[in-house]
Amino acid sequence: QVQLVESGGDLVQPGGSLRLSCAASINIFSISTMGWYRQAPGKQRELVASITSGGSINYADSVKGRFTISRDNAKNTLYLQMNSLKPEDTAVYYCNARRIITGFSYWGQGTQVTVSS
Repeated sequence: QVQLVESGGDLVQPGGSLRLSCAASINIFSISTMGWYRQAPGKQRELVASITSGGSINYADSVKGRFTISRDNAKNTLYLQMNSLKPEDTAVYYCNARRIITGFSYWGQGTQVTVSS
């Protein structure tokens, strides 16, 4: 069973930065596509950024140029560096691991990011 634990969410002012972390209980990066999703109140969960096992990266248009997804294979940890944060970035951010072969997804419990002055 894979466990994903997010951390790093906080209250930050507009224009500020945060780094989210997602620690996986086992080494799954080589067999999974990893992603960060977010869900704002009253809205559907949306993909923010993803990275494949081969290292291909994809970003939502709304975060391109501001957010950076990365991973540390040795630490089994996924990161999301968020810069130039805007109030519309306020949401619960979730880490996701989707197995390449089966398509099965694992989710973390989420971490709250609030951008407000």
